[in-house]
Amino acid sequence: MANARSPRDGKFLEVVGHYQPTAKPHAVTIKKERIIYWMQTGAQPTATVNSLIRTTGLLYELRLKSMGRSEAEISAEMEKWQERQIARRQKGLMAKSRRRSAKKEAETKAATGGEA
Repeated sequence: MANARSPRDGKFLEVVGHYQPTAKPHAVTIKKERIIYWMQTGAQPTATVNSLIRTTGLLYELRLKSMGRSEAEISAEMEKWQERQIARRQKGLMAKSRRRSAKKEAETKAATGGEA
């Protein structure tokens, strides 16, 4: 967390997580308790940070808590959410693979002069 009035490369209030974009798949590690604390004290995450927090499911979990769900219901909902995220990620990877195959096919067809 950084103060909005601080310079861009200024001092941080607290480091509440890490993002590793070079990991396959991208890795996001957060300190849930500290993020909850800062959000309850009025901290507003930037759009980028908000999207990273959302990928961990923390915002969904907080919404379920605010709706008054029990811990058992929340854990069951979070398991379903994680399964949906895994399925969504796999679907995206399959689509990406199909696009790459189609592109290679088109390049091969173009290189051979349309014969194939």
